[in-house]
Amino acid sequence: MEYVEPAVCVATCLGTPICKYLKYHRKLNNYVRNLKRIRDELNSQMEDIEMLLKAELLHHVGKIPKKGVENWLENVKMMIREARNVENKVRNGGYLCRACNGKLVDKMTRQMQKFLDKAPNLSQSLVIDGPSGGLPLLTSELVGEEAVREEIWSCLMQEQVSKIGVWGMGGVGKTTIMKHIHNDLLKEQQFERVIWVTISKEFDIVKLQDDIASALNGYMPKEGNKVRRAAILSELLKKVGKHVLILDDVWDNVSLEEAGIPEPSSSNGCKLMLTTRVEQVCKYMECKVIKVKPLSKEEALTLFLNKVGPNILQSPTLMPTLRLVVKECAGLPLTTVVIAGTLKGEDDPRIWKNALKDLKERIGKVEGVEAEVTERLKFSFNHLKDEKMKHCFLHCALYPEDYSIWKDELIESWIDEGFIDEMDTRQEMKDKGHAILKKLEDNSLLENVSYSDHKVKMHDAVRDMALSITSMNPRYMIQAGFQLEKLPKEEEWTVDIEKVSLMDNSISEISIDIVPLKCQRLTTLLLQDNPVKKISDSFFANMPCLSVLNLSSTKIKCLPNSISELKNLTALLLCGCEELSQLPSLSKLQGLKKLDLSYTIIEEVPEGMDMLINLRYLDLNVRTLKDVPTGLLPKLFCLEHFKLYRGKKISLKAEEVMPLEKLEFFYGRFEDLHELNKFVSSIQQCKKSLAKYLLQVGPSPCMYEGDKIISINELEYCGDELIMLPADIQELHICNCHNLRSLSEDISSFKNVMDLRASIIMDCQGIECVVSLSFFSSSCTHPFQSLELLSLSRLPKLSELIKVEEYGSATTTILTLSAIFSHLKQIYIHNCSSMKTLLPHWLLPNLWNLEVIQVESCDELVEILAAPTSEDEDKRSDASIKFHLPKLRVLRLMKLPKLKSICSKSGVMICDCLRRININNCPKIKRIPPFVPLVGNGQPYAYAPPSLKIMSSKKWWESLEWDDHPHFKIVLQPLWEVKHWEMLKLGVQPDVITFSTLINGLSVGFLSMMEGRGFEPQYCGISSVIACLCMVLLPKFVLAIRAKSSKVPGKLNITSMPRDDSNLVWNMPQPAAATMPPSNSLRLLQYQLPSLLLQIVLWSTWILCATTIRILWEICLNSLGLLLCLPPFPATTGSGRMDFDYVFIHSFFFPLNLGLLLGFGCSTVFMVHHHVVYEDNGIVCIKSTD
Repeated sequence: MEYVEPAVCVATCLGTPICKYLKYHRKLNNYVRNLKRIRDELNSQMEDIEMLLKAELLHHVGKIPKKGVENWLENVKMMIREARNVENKVRNGGYLCRACNGKLVDKMTRQMQKFLDKAPNLSQSLVIDGPSGGLPLLTSELVGEEAVREEIWSCLMQEQVSKIGVWGMGGVGKTTIMKHIHNDLLKEQQFERVIWVTISKEFDIVKLQDDIASALNGYMPKEGNKVRRAAILSELLKKVGKHVLILDDVWDNVSLEEAGIPEPSSSNGCKLMLTTRVEQVCKYMECKVIKVKPLSKEEALTLFLNKVGPNILQSPTLMPTLRLVVKECAGLPLTTVVIAGTLKGEDDPRIWKNALKDLKERIGKVEGVEAEVTERLKFSFNHLKDEKMKHCFLHCALYPEDYSIWKDELIESWIDEGFIDEMDTRQEMKDKGHAILKKLEDNSLLENVSYSDHKVKMHDAVRDMALSITSMNPRYMIQAGFQLEKLPKEEEWTVDIEKVSLMDNSISEISIDIVPLKCQRLTTLLLQDNPVKKISDSFFANMPCLSVLNLSSTKIKCLPNSISELKNLTALLLCGCEELSQLPSLSKLQGLKKLDLSYTIIEEVPEGMDMLINLRYLDLNVRTLKDVPTGLLPKLFCLEHFKLYRGKKISLKAEEVMPLEKLEFFYGRFEDLHELNKFVSSIQQCKKSLAKYLLQVGPSPCMYEGDKIISINELEYCGDELIMLPADIQELHICNCHNLRSLSEDISSFKNVMDLRASIIMDCQGIECVVSLSFFSSSCTHPFQSLELLSLSRLPKLSELIKVEEYGSATTTILTLSAIFSHLKQIYIHNCSSMKTLLPHWLLPNLWNLEVIQVESCDELVEILAAPTSEDEDKRSDASIKFHLPKLRVLRLMKLPKLKSICSKSGVMICDCLRRININNCPKIKRIPPFVPLVGNGQPYAYAPPSLKIMSSKKWWESLEWDDHPHFKIVLQPLWEVKHWEMLKLGVQPDVITFSTLINGLSVGFLSMMEGRGFEPQYCGISSVIACLCMVLLPKFVLAIRAKSSKVPGKLNITSMPRDDSNLVWNMPQPAAATMPPSNSLRLLQYQLPSLLLQIVLWSTWILCATTIRILWEICLNSLGLLLCLPPFPATTGSGRMDFDYVFIHSFFFPLNLGLLLGFGCSTVFMVHHHVVYEDNGIVCIKSTD
């Protein structure tokens, strides 16, 4: 027995490790499969988060990724790389290593599972508000340039270094490094602002000043006084405070004094940084010089492999040739990624060897570093397999340097030039254009603009390469953005020129003195964005091959008659020529395919339009146009794109448009419902689908923009005729259609609608419900399945969203309606006085995508979320009723006098993403349902989302009852904020208020208040601030009068507060022993008036002033908007869509308010006499001095 106990101990100690060893050895394959599964899940989750993060950054300007999200993504990428290394090790391991590898795989799997469990919640936002210093720039990953980056950062942090010059050859990575520095500065927040401005080779000090002012959201006058402009910019920069100004791509000395840039110094804490190819520029501007050197061989190889793709590594025979190709790139990041993009996907060694030979020959033919860079880039250009793709690329060089080009505009220009072959539809041609763009971006010949995914630009070195090509064959003359005031000299218009770009200059006249005589091969002339007022008649006489003429955004009043002789013209672009009133005859231009007359002031269509039988694109979005002649459109049977101004003056008949069988894009207005129905019916019969349309019936122009919209307003029914809708409609807008009862009853084809995404209904007196439940029971499709936005305004008879006649008989139907509103994201209800319950309980399970609920001015509304019937509640016993709205972010409830509850008393709202609750003027709500999960005994967690904000009046918040969940108040109290506009009434007033602080605070307060009306902040401007000032200052004066005037009988005198104009600070002096005004105060007027009447006058005048200023401002802006076909300002719904009728409601009272405003001046005279203004316990007081 003495040996048994030790043996048992040994077995016990060794048993567990041996069992694990055997387990790892025997089940290695299972562990590897589990590893791959977890890795794939983690990779999918990472890709989903990256896509969602990118989408949020695009749609929410000024946001930056959460630090936790960034760290998670970075760690996951590293973990996935390690997992692949483990897989390779297991694959190459021997039989004896199975146990060790099994343990390694199991450990890696557990680590990845932890990362998967800690993944950011996709239902929550992945971004936060960015720093106020500026917006981060889109950057690519740095390879091998960290040392230079650290050197630049070290100099930047040194107090004695105020100017830093970063220089190096073109394509070496200066701009990329500085973009990283820019973003690092934003993260560190050591400076008030970080300003990025690109200067380019054609330096213009006026453009530099405008760009800096624009980055600061400031204003620079257009006047030519350079000294005054410099002074204004200097003041702007001084007000910013401590800042960093980064000037990218500087080619010559920049005079800071002439530009108005304060000299950086250690005293003001400002820094100036610049990038340049010329070292002398850094020295001349007295900068600390830092040189960016090319990459080392290994760094360049790493960058090349990252771009060319991992598949190349699997072909070891390519590596020797690949290394030699990388060597020819000379360590320049630009040429490395461009050539790698060119050879991406090529696995034939012969192609690589031929590429190496081509590169060496090209570089050997030239001398100089810049020339060698150009030849390396030309290699990529020459390897574009499609000749037309090469022309597409060269066309981008026609734009000014560093110009951001809209992708859609660029593709349209390629179509105009004929670079994209004719196809069956215009949409197919656009798709081909996007494929070409993608190829050019993949080859790094074009790059995305950092702040927009819809624009591209050319790197300056790539553009230099394109210009070197176009200087020879094909021959272009490109002087875009040169600030030219006259045309190039006659000798520059050589006989071999094919394209001329003079866009974005200051050319005001094309006189008879310059007549190009040799331009027999000229096909393209771009003169847009010039203040050209007149063109001599003989200017086009010697351009017989001209096919594209762009005069957009010029000040031309009439075109010369010689245009009529341009028989080869295929595109005539006159968009934005706001002074153009007449055109010559177009009858001879039978080859014309595109005619853009949008935003001109012509009153009649040009003579000879009926002869343009090859016209594909016609834009007549012209406000002044009186009529489109009957019979004109059927003659233009090749039309693919047709846009017509949708005002009262012009309407179409279906017979005019129906013959256009190739039509794909159509914006226009029909005479009445009958004509709309005929057109829709013809589309359905022909089984034709428009790619994009906006069809309108009614006099008011539709201000919405989208892909497939039907807008019906002020409809007069033609007998019993119902509305017909296309099956692919995406947005439906209905306004002032008083005979309408519901969409299901009055729209005959509503059951066929499959992709409706937005429905906006307003001012329809007869609507009782949006749709009836019986409609769904008789239809196998659900028109509301794809609906994302539902906006209902001023519908007095609307009692419910979906009408349910008999609940008992409809139960079976309800259970099958899981698709109704399943994609609904936003719901806005405004002034629907008959509605008592917003969302029925049986509909709530479908609303799992709902993000915004906004309800306002519904006088009879009692409940937001309806509880189940009493019969169902009995089945639930005493358990809490849970209302699941997992994606709800915003809940706004305003002016609901009878609203008693958001949900039933026992209800709990499960809203994990809730961020904002606004409750205003809802006096009967005495309880907030719990918004956080419950645990154990029904007590909420002591945690709520840190981003949640609750805004309401203080009185309402203090009146809430917390009997059921007392702990819930503790959770929510830190998240509650009093409305900003109430703060002054609560005594939150400093003794000294700076003007900027006052404006800032009042703006925020006003915008928060206006969100209750569905206003979006981006639509509110200075008028909001003016109105807010009036509304906030009014209570202060009224409180003062109430408190003081009753104690001080007699006659009153008002004097102004002392003001220090030097720093815009208002000082509120404390009351002295004597009540006489200070010696430095200004006495305004002296008239006698009883104090009681003074109160009335003060109340009236302040209210009238605030209201009238607001109304006048809106009317002016909206009148201008109507002239320019812009959306009304600033009235919007909560989704950012325009509430057009808002303006007309106020305009109705305009004459009355105008008279009251005139009376304001008179009443002011009798308002003031013998008063002194001072502050007493946080209240501005007005006290008699008599």
